[in-house]
Amino acid sequence: MKKLLLEKIRLSQYFIFLLVIFGLLVAVVPEVTFNSGALTLFSVNSFLYGFYIAPILAAQRSRIEELHRIVRAEANAIFAMVLSVKKLPKGLRNEIQEMFLEYLRASIKQRRAGEGEKKYEQLISFCLDYKGEHQETIDKLLDKLVTNQQNRTNFTMQMNNRVFSNEWMIMLVLFSVTLSFVILLDASSGVIYQLLAAMLCTGLTMLLVILVKMSTLTHKKAKQMWDPYKKLVESHFHRID
Repeated sequence: MKKLLLEKIRLSQYFIFLLVIFGLLVAVVPEVTFNSGALTLFSVNSFLYGFYIAPILAAQRSRIEELHRIVRAEANAIFAMVLSVKKLPKGLRNEIQEMFLEYLRASIKQRRAGEGEKKYEQLISFCLDYKGEHQETIDKLLDKLVTNQQNRTNFTMQMNNRVFSNEWMIMLVLFSVTLSFVILLDASSGVIYQLLAAMLCTGLTMLLVILVKMSTLTHKKAKQMWDPYKKLVESHFHRID
């Protein structure tokens, strides 16, 4: 169910579904005439909701952009490492390339912090254990693997930089209060008002849906960050873009 809601349903489909649901709610739920105190509470709550969710959305957008940068940096590093072993004998070269492919496939498939770690450790262990006539080339490869650990550390940190449960709790409280006011508010009995109220409720809810997708990295923009890895695998290390 989680995979269906986060990965299979598009944002445009969410928008249409929510607009229909809120349109029905606004039309069916009895309207309430609020006094000035209640309207003041509504205004303050709406301000707090926008004030609270805006920086969190911005932070998640920046997180995804940073992950894009890190993944591309590592893809470039892997591309350079594979190029550095091109002059090795075919058997040895293919063995190293296959280990890189396994690492990339594991990272693409599992898409979580630390995934592919065993495959990366195999590469390092291979370089450490290697004793042969191409020792200098393998030592240089080992140095590059160790240097690339900085990208992997940054990647892990950003992957763990999700929206925390206490932030979700506060946002849901503010969201629920704001949504309730909009649905119940008696401004007029016209169809236009009902449509505007339904669209406002849909917009408020879509902000949360987008934030959930960004936090879980199931947003379309987040999924695109794996493209450099995929290109390396598909082209067998011939191109990144």
